[in-house]
Amino acid sequence: MGEEARQWVAVTVLVFGQGRMLSMRRAASQEAGPGLWEGVSGRVQSGEDPIAAARREVLEETGLRVVIRSRPVTAYAALRCGEPMTVIVFAAEYEGGEVRLSEEHDAYRWCELEELSQLGVPAQLVQAARLAWLES
Repeated sequence: MGEEARQWVAVTVLVFGQGRMLSMRRAASQEAGPGLWEGVSGRVQSGEDPIAAARREVLEETGLRVVIRSRPVTAYAALRCGEPMTVIVFAAEYEGGEVRLSEEHDAYRWCELEELSQLGVPAQLVQAARLAWLES
């Protein structure tokens, strides 16, 4: 395969609870997007189903119990450290637990839709959150 065929695949999970969405701030130590507010996200491992990756990432990064909607909200193209990446966005409903931060994030907050843009959440995720809120 040529160099143009290399592309990352990632998932982002938008966790909703009590009319708010969980937003996570990437730790300063992170190579990609330090300080960026986002949903729960991570790369899909080789041979892994995207929804399985979504479940794994939520557990690893937050420790929360959630129900992930089986149909993705959207997908979009992005760059990660200059390399192409496809991001598949899922929505999830919070079921329980307390947020436990991993080394990837240094802060979190439950936000209303209008707060996401103020935090600097990427425009694609704000749009995905709007779509997910409409579907719920």
